[in-house]
Formats: sequence, structure tokens, C-alpha cells
Amino acid sequence: MEIFEALDATECAHSAAALAGVDPKTVRRYARMRDAGRPTGGPVSRPKVIDPFMPKIEEWVDRSQGTVRADKLHERLQLMGFAGDERTTRRAVARAKERWRAGHRRTYLPWITEPGLWLQFDWGWGPKVPGPGGGSERETLLFCAWLAWSRFRVVIPVWDRTLPTVISCHDSTLRAIGGAPTYVLTDNEKTMTIDRVAGIAVRHPQVVAAGRHYGLQVHTCVPLDPESKGGSEATVRIAKADLIPTSVNLREKYGSFAELRGACAIFCQQVNTRVHRETGKTPASALDVERSRLHPLPVAPHTLALGESRQVLRDQTVRFGSVRYSTPPGLVGQEAWVRADGEELVVVVDLSRLAHRPEWMQGPAGLMEVARHPLPLPGRPVIDLAHYPNHPQETDGSPRQPKPKPVDDAEEAFLQLGPGAKSWLIEAGAAGTTRIRVKMAAAVELAALIGPAEVDLGLGLAATAGRFAEDDLMSIVQHRRHGTRPADLVVADETHSVQPGTSAWADFGRPAS
Repeated sequence: MEIFEALDATECAHSAAALAGVDPKTVRRYARMRDAGRPTGGPVSRPKVIDPFMPKIEEWVDRSQGTVRADKLHERLQLMGFAGDERTTRRAVARAKERWRAGHRRTYLPWITEPGLWLQFDWGWGPKVPGPGGGSERETLLFCAWLAWSRFRVVIPVWDRTLPTVISCHDSTLRAIGGAPTYVLTDNEKTMTIDRVAGIAVRHPQVVAAGRHYGLQVHTCVPLDPESKGGSEATVRIAKADLIPTSVNLREKYGSFAELRGACAIFCQQVNTRVHRETGKTPASALDVERSRLHPLPVAPHTLALGESRQVLRDQTVRFGSVRYSTPPGLVGQEAWVRADGEELVVVVDLSRLAHRPEWMQGPAGLMEVARHPLPLPGRPVIDLAHYPNHPQETDGSPRQPKPKPVDDAEEAFLQLGPGAKSWLIEAGAAGTTRIRVKMAAAVELAALIGPAEVDLGLGLAATAGRFAEDDLMSIVQHRRHGTRPADLVVADETHSVQPGTSAWADFGRPAS
């Protein structure tokens, strides 16, 4: 029988205890709780040793705005006569802080935005990947943008967040969504806010100019208030959870920056094509509706998006990061914009400013990407040989050999013998041969007797064999008259010997038997 049922039937605590099978004191306690109107199923509150000190604890918690430390409060309570341990104080302070926060908790109004109105972006640290040119691993950054109405996300990996990189990421984001919204909301970093006066943010003038170029206005949120742009904060959190290799997502390390860029593209495709739990439709389909409210983009990006300004030097190169990069001909002295795009360097030039139209230029003049090079380690120039057509330097960088050019009748008569005469002159000059003019005159006289073709062939064989003595040409011509092939000629060098064999030296140094 239940306690209350037995008590109502007997109206005696002892009799009800006997019927319910409990102690009479239990029956009396339940009777007092029922008479006082308190619930009987909850925990029993018993007096604690810290109860007399709770008003003082709540006073200290309220004075410190819920930030006071429990160990410091325990030291003060001991001075006031508290005899309990520190664990009891910590529990009491935790309950007091919880009650204080309940009365000071911040509430949020749901943000109901309009299509084509707000774009938010934020930064997050990305994974480590090998640096450009096979360098050591470097930290990367993730540019995370979020279109408020359609929940469309764009994630772009970069190496830094300098002002040209920021504007370049904005340009790529706006072209990915197909238009420009009215406002852009972000943090108060130095690339956006250069100063604060009386709590009012002072925008970076170049950021303002870039916003006017795209037809939008840049806003910064309240400092230390990430909740005002929670959409981009959530985008950063979701992107980092999926793209940074951890033991939770089982993602392998990236072998290059290109792999990270591909992973970001796959991530954006996945999150933009799955149904959003708030809107009940995919962000990609919602973007088709929102795109009708976006402003058209200018054809050319803002100059800050093109990168840092450089001048094309006299050697047709631009310098970026202690490295020289080649450019096509016809751009010396012109202004160029360079930026790092992943593991490549992009060079952009405004061809409409050129006084002379280069031969390689096609189509209308304007901003054009003229070169794209891989990023090497510092100190290693990157030269595209196609940028130097008909240059007097060899393709490997060594000086090109001079071509024979006659300056008088004797030299012209010798060089007219053929290519063998030219080869002989080049090789003889490199070998330091003496009396070259006398030997050239002798070759011309010999050609008048036996024909220029035979002498030219002999000069070519002499140049190949390295024979530039007085009678070497005559010896080669006579040797050919006996029917010997040029392939049978022996070049005098260290690999040949005139000794018939080495058997005579077999017993050299051995004692006689």
C-alpha cells in the first residue's frame, strides 16, 4: 500500500508505516511535505555548512560580473570563519555564477535578410602544405565567404591575407556568385580598418575604392562581437572541420597547394548542393533566385585584385619575392601587376598603355595576363625562353659563339670554301693556333689546284680531329686520295696509343727466377 493511502486510511503514522512497510519517521516527513505543498519526488534539501555565506558569495559574483575565482573567494571565506573545504566553495561559486548568467544572458534576434543584400567573409587557418618550389611546409589561410540569404559558401585557400590577396579573393567570390551584393560585412583587421575614432571604424581608403569599383559598401562588425557575423564564423568552422587533416575526418595530408585548392572546390560543391536545414533547399538553387537581385560586375577587376605593382626591367623581368620572372618582349618600362596564385605567379599588364603593339598581342587592348610562372625558391630566376626570340644568348644561358664574318678579301676567299672552313677557323681559334692567316692562304691555294670541295672536306676533318699544324691539311687530303674513309681516321688523344701491345711489360718489376 502507498504511504499516503495508508495514512489517509488509518490517520496514524505508526499504523500507516506498518501497512506501507516503511519507518514511521518517513511517513511523518512525507505528511509534512504534503501539508506544505512541496513535491515529494524531488531531492531532499538539507542544510549545508556554506549556506550562511551564500549571500556574500552572490554579492562577490555580482560585483565581478561573474568572473571571480573560486579559490580567491575561499581564502576570503576562511577569514570570515568558514570551516568547509575548497571543493564546497567551488560548487557554491559555480551555482552562484550560473544564477548570475541566467539573469544576464544575451539573447539574439533572428536575422531575416533580403536577397542580394549581405555578403559576409572571415579568415581561418588552413592546413600546412609544401611551399612553392618544393620548399618546407607552410601555414595556409582559408578565405571563407557566405551569402546571407541563399547560404551560398565560397572557400578559397591563400598564402597570406595582404590587401591585394583580400581584393583578389573578393573578385573571385563575386564572379563565383555571379554578381555583387549591396553590403559586405567583415572583421576589423588592418586591411579593412586603419583606425577607430570614438568607436567609429575608419575604413582603408583602398578598400573603399575597391568597393566603389564593384558597386558595394564594406562594413565592419562591432569589435569582439563575432555573433554579429555568425554565418561566416560557421562557414570557417565547417570548412576547417572538413578540410584540415585530423584523426576525426581521416583526411590525408596535402602533397601540394593544388591539392588543397581542389579539396576546397569539392567542399564548396558539396555544401552548396545539399539541402540546408534552415531554408529547406540547396544554396545553389537559392542562389539562382538571389542572383536576380545582385548588381552586375565590371568586366575588369580592380587593380588591387591584380596584385602588387612592379615595373618591367630592361632584361624583360619583374621582381617578386627575391626572384626574377621573365615577361614577353615589348613590355620594358611598363607597369605590371604580379600576384601569387597558389604555386604560380601571375603577371598582368594593361596593354592599352603600350605605345607599340607587340607582335604576340591578339585581340583588343586592355588588362591581360601576359605570363604565368611556377613559384621557385628565392634566388632562382624563372625565365621562359619563348620570351626571348632571336636573342644572341644560348638557351642554356651561356654566350652564343660568334659567327665568322670576313673583313677583307683573303678572309672572304677562305670562308667561301664551305662550312668546313668555318668550322676549322672556329676550332683553330679556340685551340690557340698560330699563323692562322698563313694556313688559310695555303688552303685557298690548295683549293685552286684540287677543287674547293675536297679542301673544305679536309678542313672539316682537321677541325674534328684537332689537327691545325702546317702540313696537317695536306696530309689529310693525300690520305683521302688513297681511299681511306673519314670514319677510319684516328683522333690523337689520351685514349689511343701507338704501342702495338703491353705484353712486353708483363714481367716488368718481377725478380728473375
